[in-house]
Parts: sequence; structure tokens; C-alpha cells
Amino acid sequence: MVFVTGPLCSGKRSFAQKLGGRQVYDVQDLAADAADLNRLADELADYDVVTAAEVGGGVVPIDPAARAAREAAGRLACLLAARADCVVQMFCGLPTILKGELPKC
Repeated sequence: MVFVTGPLCSGKRSFAQKLGGRQVYDVQDLAADAADLNRLADELADYDVVTAAEVGGGVVPIDPAARAAREAAGRLACLLAARADCVVQMFCGLPTILKGELPKC
């Protein structure tokens, strides 16, 4: 599995689409409602490419539910990165390989 992460509108989806295979986008949104993040990470790891927006930067939300959702999204990203064969961070449309190697496109 290739895990692609980065800020909003950083080119994650455009980059991921070039890789092909089964893909799922914006998985950080699934974390807030997940009863078991490990199980969710296992399910998502079955995809070829998984993308998630980084949510840890910026102002900490005052709303407790929003803070919990952000914490869950960050924990899910860590779990996915651990399961991934390749981790790519996108920034300004530029991919940086953090772990492994990209598969042949």
C-alpha cells in the first residue's frame, strides 16, 4: 500500500491517480467515527493507495469533539504509515518519499 499525506490542496489526489490500483481518499474523515482505529487501518491497508490530509498543523480547535477528531485522524495516519510499503508526503504538488519506494507506474 502507498500512503499519501500532506496539507489540503497539495496535489495528493492528482499524484495518487497516476499510481493506479484501488484507491481511497480523505480517510482522515473516517477516523472520528471509528470505534477501533487499528481495525480501520487494517481495512484501509487493503487498498493500493490511501490518501489523508494532515490535520495536526494550525490552531487547536476549542471544541472537544473537533480536537478528538483531529487526534483520531493523526493516530490513524501513524497506523497507516506503519502498515504502508511506501509513504509519500505531498507539499505544493511535490512528492517526497518518506518510506520505501514508489511502485512502477
